[in-house]
Amino acid sequence: MNVEKKALLASALTVLAMTALPAAQAGAMSPGLSPAPVPTDTGASPPAPTDMTSPSPTDMTSPSPTDMTSPSPTGTGAMTEPFGPACASLPATGEGSLEDMAGKPVADAVASNPELSTLNDAIKQAGVAETLNSAEDVTVFAPTNDAFDKVPKDTLDKLLADKEELTKVLTYHVVEGKKTPENLTEGTLTTLQGGTLTVEGSGEEFTIDDAKIVCGNIQTANATVYLIDGVLMPK
Repeated sequence: MNVEKKALLASALTVLAMTALPAAQAGAMSPGLSPAPVPTDTGASPPAPTDMTSPSPTDMTSPSPTDMTSPSPTGTGAMTEPFGPACASLPATGEGSLEDMAGKPVADAVASNPELSTLNDAIKQAGVAETLNSAEDVTVFAPTNDAFDKVPKDTLDKLLADKEELTKVLTYHVVEGKKTPENLTEGTLTTLQGGTLTVEGSGEEFTIDDAKIVCGNIQTANATVYLIDGVLMPK
């Protein structure tokens, strides 16, 4: 091959090479051959709806109606504290106080109370202390010392000397059951002696036969005690 032909062949190869290079570059940049874009965090979806749910309805319910009910009406209006002017004369503490009497059976409670010393003597004289102490749930209308002072001395001395008659008088002051002030509106009460007592009044004003309650609703271990200003005599 002569020199002229070699020069022409070299020129042709150069032209072909220069023509093929742009085509190859264009093919490398074609969208169909581009790698898929790598996902980034900026395109992440928000948390699943279950992560944003509200608390279960059971967590937000109001308290059960039973939790919001008012106190039971049982006992509504019932008087629980002693009442009457003579209550102020009872010892505030120690023997004869309301707290002391509440822990003793009724005859022992009477014995510890300075306002009931004459009644205590009568109970001992009649020998009924054990009977009263062992009684289950009774109400005692207890004459104070001032009540016994209203009885003529000769009449009282005669009564204290007659055990049988004295027992009748004392048991006439006792009725079955612990009577609350509300129970005293019954009109009549049957006594352990067998007779009946007439009750009148309401609230904190009561009379038992002809005697007034001066300190009522005193609790002992087995009885409710009402101090009265007179000695009751069987009819």
